[in-house]
Amino acid sequence: MGRGCACDSQFGMFRNVFGVGDLSVLVKLRSFGHYRGMEQTSAIAAFAALAHPTRLDVFRLLVRKAPHGVPSLTLAEMLRAKPSTLSGHLAILKRAGLLTSTRHQREIRYAASLPAINALVAFLLSECCDGRMEHCHDILTLLGSGER
Repeated sequence: MGRGCACDSQFGMFRNVFGVGDLSVLVKLRSFGHYRGMEQTSAIAAFAALAHPTRLDVFRLLVRKAPHGVPSLTLAEMLRAKPSTLSGHLAILKRAGLLTSTRHQREIRYAASLPAINALVAFLLSECCDGRMEHCHDILTLLGSGER
């Protein structure tokens, strides 16, 4: 069995864990970077964007509210942050590809980019234990159960 086949079977495991049943998600993940780990520079940018307490709080809150997102002023209120300061943090997360934004008249709503999150998790786990997924059982069980 070739390396590409092993990755596809690994992705099947991710697909089951995340409750994703169709191939369109694989296509979306490949558009974020290549499957076997988004490009390393994209992963580094994502980790760097998350390496700040406020940005990590914003990201975690938006993941909890996914897929609908939250208006920027509501985010500021929920996190007790100044809107002007939060705006800079949101811009960094968005540049890293971790957030999306939509404008509704004067309101900007931010949401976590679920394909980017899946790609980042796949980046971390795709080479786990040299492709022997049975060694990743605890991690996959944790992801599948929703525990924290």
